[in-house]
Amino acid sequence: MSLPAVALGIIPQTAQRAIWPLETFMVFDTDRVLVETLSAEIAISRPTEIAVHTKAFAELQQLAVFGAPPAP
Repeated sequence: MSLPAVALGIIPQTAQRAIWPLETFMVFDTDRVLVETLSAEIAISRPTEIAVHTKAFAELQQLAVFGAPPAP
């Protein structure tokens, strides 16, 4: 991919997950998380809620498989 701040990881179906997110969420930075539900998009800015999503993202990221890094 040509976007250095974006990585695509796939969590294998066989991964032993402790969490199962019910919706899609995107962590933009320490100030904003965007959650997409079936009927709405929710912008989260409360630090305690951002921390919950950041922790969940880190746990899911550890389970993900990423491709080879791009050639320099």
